[in-house]
Amino acid sequence: MVLNVIWSAFILLALAAALAQAVWLGHTDIFATMVKALFDAAKSGFEISLGLTGVMALWLGLMKIGERAGLVALAARALAPLFARLFPGVPRDHPALGSITLNMAANMLGLDNAATPLGLKAMRELQTLNPSADTASDAQILFLVINTASITLFPVTIFAYRAQMGAADPTDVFIPLLLTSYLGTLSALALTGAIQRLKLLDPVVLAYLAGLSALVLGSAWWFAHLPAAQMQAQSSLLSNAVLLGMIGALLLAALYKRVNVYDSFIEGAKEGFQVAVGIIPYLIAMLAAIALLRASGALDLLMGGLKQLVAAGGWDTRWVDALPTGVMKSLSGSGARALMLDTLKTQGADSFAGRLVSILQGSSETTFYVLAVYFGAVNIRNTRYAAACGVFADVMGFVAAVWVAYLFFG
Repeated sequence: MVLNVIWSAFILLALAAALAQAVWLGHTDIFATMVKALFDAAKSGFEISLGLTGVMALWLGLMKIGERAGLVALAARALAPLFARLFPGVPRDHPALGSITLNMAANMLGLDNAATPLGLKAMRELQTLNPSADTASDAQILFLVINTASITLFPVTIFAYRAQMGAADPTDVFIPLLLTSYLGTLSALALTGAIQRLKLLDPVVLAYLAGLSALVLGSAWWFAHLPAAQMQAQSSLLSNAVLLGMIGALLLAALYKRVNVYDSFIEGAKEGFQVAVGIIPYLIAMLAAIALLRASGALDLLMGGLKQLVAAGGWDTRWVDALPTGVMKSLSGSGARALMLDTLKTQGADSFAGRLVSILQGSSETTFYVLAVYFGAVNIRNTRYAAACGVFADVMGFVAAVWVAYLFFG
């Protein structure tokens, strides 16, 4: 129901904005622009899904090896006390908990290509416990919301973009980005936990959060003391080393237990292909609506009006230049990336807006993309309050990013 309202609202708002431009401003070419954007979005949705097919096959193949080797269950047992309180409807020995664990680890390491297949696998496994096939369960909603506001310890791609755009110190946004993603994740967990009446003040939950806080703050302290070149090199090295180390551990454990690794990989890869194909219609639907909203100029109009309001109130307007990226981050990852690069190019990588958009781009996932892909993979149509919690996490993440940016660069 929520996605139905959001999808319809995007399209109707875009059509209304285009009609207004054609009637009052004489921009009759807006319709051709929107039609082109519509077809481009459909093509892009298919290409994204097609590109995801190979990655899905690879990672679900490796996950199948890990399952049969027992490593996934081992990882889940390490977090079982926490998950028992966050996901009370999921049995302690259920395979979904292992996939959730690995997905969160991949997100923290900035390994997007690995995180998505693992997250989709977790969503499919949670679906086996769902009493209503087309309605999102509490466990699925909490998992998705945590995913959209995931903590990122090693945002290597952001460093690379900033270096390409001439930043004097491409890694100077590292600690602000880390703090922003951490605050956004805590906000998402707090709201969703309150709705689901989870006992977040339980000593076990607080102990795990304390450990996570130590990891985040400890990483921030360590990298803050490194020169820029070493920071980027070490974060990249650690991310890729952990990834390859995980693959090696899966294979060695499987061989030790005499698992047929090749057949296991093929079986998992087949599942990955089926998941990727099932995503296509859901992804195209969401990307098409977003493309119309962008092409109609409705988003630009809203941002321009907001900047005038901020200026009229006598406040600093520098943060408003990053708002399109913040809004687009909820809607389209590629769109937000394009807006970020445009800001870095036009205003400078070391400008306030340039640093702020870098923080925004690296500190959260794309909420509506994740909604479309993750729920689309299991044919969920009634997402309940998932979109509202995801948007709340985005808003809190944006507020945190602005606060941190002023704190460090203001």
